[in-house]
This record gives sequence, structure tokens and C-alpha cells, in this order.
Amino acid sequence: MPIEPRTASLTRETSESSIELSLNLDGTGVSHIDTSVPFYNHMLTAFAKHSLTDLTVKASGDTDIDVHHTVEDVGIVLGQAIRQALGDKSGISRFGDALVPLDEALVQAVVDISGRPFLVHTGEPAGFELHLIGGHFTGSMVRHVFEAITFNAGLTVHITVLGGRDPHHIAEAEFKAFARAFRFAKQLDPSVSGIPSTKGAL
Repeated sequence: MPIEPRTASLTRETSESSIELSLNLDGTGVSHIDTSVPFYNHMLTAFAKHSLTDLTVKASGDTDIDVHHTVEDVGIVLGQAIRQALGDKSGISRFGDALVPLDEALVQAVVDISGRPFLVHTGEPAGFELHLIGGHFTGSMVRHVFEAITFNAGLTVHITVLGGRDPHHIAEAEFKAFARAFRFAKQLDPSVSGIPSTKGAL
């Protein structure tokens, strides 16, 4: 029996942002990202590449006020699209983990496609949340993005920054580690029959 494509296309319109997003969980990491926030484009491109998810994002918003609304809203839609594309989660590996370095930075990520939203996010150095990465992306937004994705996709995610000094390196290592862990969790495992849960549902 042919496998149904694990894809989703969503839009979100509010007074603060306008988002069009599509993804294919069984892609090769091709991406076309334009969020109007350059560093966020860079992070989502890295997520797509290292999770082997084809991802297209077109977003705009009130970035003249702050990038917060646009960045968080894209995370919300990305999480919703992941949840939709996963379907009933039949045949997935479910769990994934990764340890990713970027020069002096080192980050561990663990993902469980559990259906139960939970984020544990620790280890960013003091002051990271206040740093303007690229002059426009506040370090605090990194956690906001993972919160938005996690809670809207129904994932359990643990992200631990084990080391790092440069805020750009730390943030990028976080996105790459999450991407890599998600790649392994979402992949279809021929050894798995049905839904990988003793409850019969995820």
C-alpha cells in the first residue's frame, strides 16, 4: 500500500503577522524562507536542512515594532504544520536525539513525538537572552520559538546547552540539534508496526 505524503500547508493572518507555510516531512531539506527577519531565515534554513524537511515560509509582520510577533507566529504555524503532517504517527521512530557542536558551542537535543507538549530548555549562558544576534534577533526569542513549535506540534523536547560563548553559535547549535533529533524521531521505521505506543495513540 502506498505511503500517504506527510505534507501540510497552512496560513495564519492576524493584525500582527501574515504567514504562509508549507512543509514535507519526507523531503531532502530544500527550503525557501522569507520571514523578513534575516537571522530567523538562517535558523529555519538550518532546521530544514538538518531535519530533511522541505520547508517554504513567507511571512511579514509588525517588525517595525519588534520581531517578536512574526518570529513567534511562524513558530506556531510551523508546529501546527508538523502536527498535521505527522498524521496518526503510524510507523514513526518516535524518539530522536542529537549532540551537535558549532565551534565552541555544544548542544544536546532529545525529541519524543509524544502528543504531549513539554519543553525543558536549559544551559544558555547568563545574558544570552538579552543579546541582539545580527542586531535584530533577541536571544530570548530562541526559547520562544521552541515553545511555539513544541506546544503546537505536540512534542516533548529537551534542549540543553552544554557549552558556548558566541550567541550566534549557541543559537545555531540549538536549532541544528533540534533539527537532527527531530529528523530521527519523525523518520519512518520499517520495523515499527502501527503506532509506537502501548496506549495505541500518540
